[in-house]
Order: sequence, then C-alpha cells, then structure tokens
Amino acid sequence: MSTVIDSPVGPLSIHVRAGRLDCIEICERTTPLTPPADELSRRVAEQIQAYFDDPDRPFDLPIADHLTPFQRRVRAALLAIPPGQVRSYGDLARELDSSPRAVGGACRNNPLPLVVPCHRVVASQGIGGFSGARTGRWLEIKRWLLEHEGAY
Repeated sequence: MSTVIDSPVGPLSIHVRAGRLDCIEICERTTPLTPPADELSRRVAEQIQAYFDDPDRPFDLPIADHLTPFQRRVRAALLAIPPGQVRSYGDLARELDSSPRAVGGACRNNPLPLVVPCHRVVASQGIGGFSGARTGRWLEIKRWLLEHEGAY
C-alpha cells in the first residue's frame, strides 16, 4: 500500500506491507499526493510531519527487516546517531570493523530515509553523498536535513 505526502524535501512515498513500514521514497516534485489509506500509513505520515516540525521527535514505528546482517548492524549504528550530530563513514566503519565504502553502500541502500537517519553520516572531508549521489538535488536534500537538525 502506498501513500504520498508532501514534505519540505519533496513528496515522500510511504510503503507499508504486512503491518510494517517497508520503504520511504523521496519522489520527484511532480509526484501526485495520495492520502493515507490505512492506520499505519497515517501514523507514519504523522510521525514524519512531527520530525519536520521538531527534528528531536523520535520515530516509533514497526519497520520491516529485509536486510542483510551487515545492513542490520549499520542500521543500528545509524539509529544511535542523535539528531543534530554526524558521524563519518570512517568512524562507523571502525566501529563496525568494516570499510567506509561498505558503510556508504549500506547507507545508499537504506530503504527508510529520515526514519533511519543515513543523512547523518558524512565524509571525513565534507558532506559526502546521499542516496548514491554526490551532487544535485540529493545532496541539497541531505544538506537541508542536516541544517534542519542543526548539524550544519
């Protein structure tokens, strides 16, 4: 089931399946909005709006777990980064006994941006990438999110 809500970073498509949040996609600005069709989609939409109103507001949602063991470890590390703070890919790699590139790959494949805050991971020399992009709209979104949280 899909819902598309408006947000400061553009329309967000919310996908729920089997009673869990499965995916959030940042869509093109022209994507039509669709209201929540079920209770979980409504809760997700409300909590996303609450985050945009106050970035310190935590998410409390049932989330799908179709990740590899390494992606689960990266997810746990991302969820431990408080709003307004950042960690480098290298810092997380050392913590996870991995490589910065592997951490970046896991962040790039994060199906739940905002809820699992991959935007809080930056390069050692600058902002780094977002959703696999190093320039353009995606980087503008990452910068906006970090500024919203007071990290940049």
